[in-house]
Amino acid sequence: MRIEFLYCADCPSHEEALTRLNDAMAAEGVEADIHIIEVKSDQEAQQLRFIGSPTIRIDGEDIDPEGLEGQQYALTCRVYTKRDGRPSPAPETALIRARLRGEIQ
Repeated sequence: MRIEFLYCADCPSHEEALTRLNDAMAAEGVEADIHIIEVKSDQEAQQLRFIGSPTIRIDGEDIDPEGLEGQQYALTCRVYTKRDGRPSPAPETALIRARLRGEIQ
């Protein structure tokens, strides 16, 4: 399993998201390296197909494919949608766990 964590340094939510990713991996018993990638420019955002910080990909797939619709590649903060419909600057641990289990395609 390849896990990528993409972020921009100015994003205040990337540390919380990385903690949630580590918690989800521990809860699911996933032992894999996390490839942490700091995106530093709009050019890198384009090259990496980066829609905002934080972004988590598992085996090349974004953990929140529904959140990709209509998004532009840019050096910006990302907004996730919680299960109750409210916005969140970091993905919920439950979403990460579901993706680690392969429940989201």
